[in-house]
Amino acid sequence: MTALFSPFTVRGVTLRNRIGMSPMCQYSADDGRVNDWHIAHYGGRAAGGVGLVIVEATAVEARGRITPHDLGIWRDDHQDGLARLAAFIDSQGAVPAIQIAHAGRKAGTARPWEGGSPLTDEQGGGLPAAPSPIPFADGFRTPHALTPGEMDGLIGAFVTAARRALWAGFRWIELHAAHGYLLHSFHSPISNTRTDAYGGTLENRTRLTVETVRALRAEIGTDVPLAVRLSCTDWIDGGWTLDDTVWTAARLKNAGADLIDCSSGGTARVKIPTAPGYQVPFAHTVRHGAQMPTAAVGLITDPAHADAIIAEHQADLVLLGRELLRNPVWPQQAARQLLGSAKDILPKAYIWATD
Repeated sequence: MTALFSPFTVRGVTLRNRIGMSPMCQYSADDGRVNDWHIAHYGGRAAGGVGLVIVEATAVEARGRITPHDLGIWRDDHQDGLARLAAFIDSQGAVPAIQIAHAGRKAGTARPWEGGSPLTDEQGGGLPAAPSPIPFADGFRTPHALTPGEMDGLIGAFVTAARRALWAGFRWIELHAAHGYLLHSFHSPISNTRTDAYGGTLENRTRLTVETVRALRAEIGTDVPLAVRLSCTDWIDGGWTLDDTVWTAARLKNAGADLIDCSSGGTARVKIPTAPGYQVPFAHTVRHGAQMPTAAVGLITDPAHADAIIAEHQADLVLLGRELLRNPVWPQQAARQLLGSAKDILPKAYIWATD
């Protein structure tokens, strides 16, 4: 047994190992619905041996989609496809998780391979929502500044989304509060210039996320893990910082969150100094500063490196993104490298590939 292949239990859920699939948008849905692409994509990584599959940012409102092709969970008729997806992930030994999200002022754009530019109403764009009427970047629409009453409605949308997710069979919920999307845009003074109870002080700017976590915990009960993805820094002077993240993580823990998924950036277009494991120090700092579990993500590709992150208590989970796009069976290869065998995570139908 190595650290990377040790089980990990959060509330009533145990992962078979410490490897998770990071939520990565596929921009391949039709009116928010799951299709065969999602079954093949996520199912293949579950069969590849990860312990946790976090399904991509799934919109709690139609206006909260990054693109018109995002997965959705704002209507009851999204549930059947999501249930099929969760059941297949579960059948391959991975825990099905889902990230519920709202894109805020970054909503209504074309898919990345179609340019990623803001869309008109006729193209499926629409007026985005945000804490303040500050566009994300040049060419983006000036968003509608949400009223307190509208924020109550948004909390309700997240809660209803979680209820639908549990009905569909997901056993782990992640709240997206990173990458410049709606909740993160409240956190950052770059995008939040409000002067009411949701702006100004750090406590006020994080109020909506804390209230959402508290409402989600009340909805999902005591046995379901609740993670929160946070951007640990804006990488901008005068923006959100790692110290802000540690303080906020402790508040989220008290509100009912179980784990912080530590990412960074997204408030503005900036050059991020990337390198293998460049965000691992964030996960380490939050883990020890807030005294709660964390997930590390960001250019983690080497099994020995991933194992060391867990063994050295820098994080409790390692989430792989692009590496799993390149190599769906990375966990099997890591098991062969670290353990000498992948038989414990190899699908039975692949018996002829046993080491």
